[in-house]
Amino acid sequence: MKNLIVANWKCNPKTAKEAERLFRKIPFKKEVIICPPALYFHLGKKVVLGSQNCFLESGAYTGEVSPKMLKSLKIKYVILGHSERRTYFKETDELIKEKVKACLNEKLKVILCVGEKKGEKMINVLKKQLSSFKKGVFAVAYEPIWAIGTGQACDPEKAEKALSLIKKETGSRVLYGGSVNSKNFKDYLKVGFDGVLVGGASLKIEEFKKMI
Repeated sequence: MKNLIVANWKCNPKTAKEAERLFRKIPFKKEVIICPPALYFHLGKKVVLGSQNCFLESGAYTGEVSPKMLKSLKIKYVILGHSERRTYFKETDELIKEKVKACLNEKLKVILCVGEKKGEKMINVLKKQLSSFKKGVFAVAYEPIWAIGTGQACDPEKAEKALSLIKKETGSRVLYGGSVNSKNFKDYLKVGFDGVLVGGASLKIEEFKKMI
């Protein structure tokens, strides 16, 4: 299978008009998955869509989206465990584990994010975060937290160590994320990553098209 490019727009862009403009300019490729805010799903009719997050189930959970809702919209991919969900919204490994189960039960393709903070031992953190996900996850994105949004991408040789560990633990395809751009993304493919998870660069349409 070809390398994947997963775009995480996070809480961007600010308006539906701008989102529509971005969607129009992204060339369709089945290996390019766009994860916009859920409010913009209906605008992405000509791209492959993924969700940035998901809850366990439908019900009295204000502000959440369930796996069945995503499935009903024919959205096949979902990002879980992103560092911003872990940090800002205090999501635990146990909650993420339950979310993964819920999504897999609905046949959604989970892109699980893992990664260490600055000063933490990468191997220890990854083993802990991956301990409950031996099989079934579509892809694992290695995102060293200290590299996200800083412009300081992880050295490919160091990232390769994470790649090897994740492959050994899960057997899933592995993506790299963390200050990815058109100048460095090929370096991660060269050391064996199966694709990239792109943040800010995916909102800069010419930059993103270069990567595609």
